[in-house]
Amino acid sequence: MDNLTTCNRCGSDACYVQEVNENIKNYMCYGCGFISNTLYKKGEELFEQMIETLPEIYKVLMVEEEDTGQIWVPSYIKVEDKGMVFANGRFAHHWKWTGIKAARVTEEEKEKFKKKDGTYHQWKMDMSTMKGFVERDFMEALDYIGVL
Repeated sequence: MDNLTTCNRCGSDACYVQEVNENIKNYMCYGCGFISNTLYKKGEELFEQMIETLPEIYKVLMVEEEDTGQIWVPSYIKVEDKGMVFANGRFAHHWKWTGIKAARVTEEEKEKFKKKDGTYHQWKMDMSTMKGFVERDFMEALDYIGVL
């Protein structure tokens, strides 16, 4: 069952909950842009594997719920033909959501975007479109890249 609820991290009423099974739920808050899962807890294998690959800023911004131990981390959204939104910065007190729009790969640059199977990527991230958004503007960042 999927529904909207109040985010335990930021209090927004735009937290989407997806029930995987009776024991596992995914959380995606469109108010603050953070995600969680009932298995995002210290000591849980899923969480421990995930944390190994997270960028440092994501580790710095993680928030643990006091009562449940559930951990919230910034999300990373990438839509091939739209762009991507991610947390960007070095410090917990100085970071922003960053939106970058996608652009078509031109015929001239096609060789730079060759896949292992011999085909070519059709889209690239256009770094000239990079734009920062404050934490509570996560949905504006999604709108900027054309997802909303």
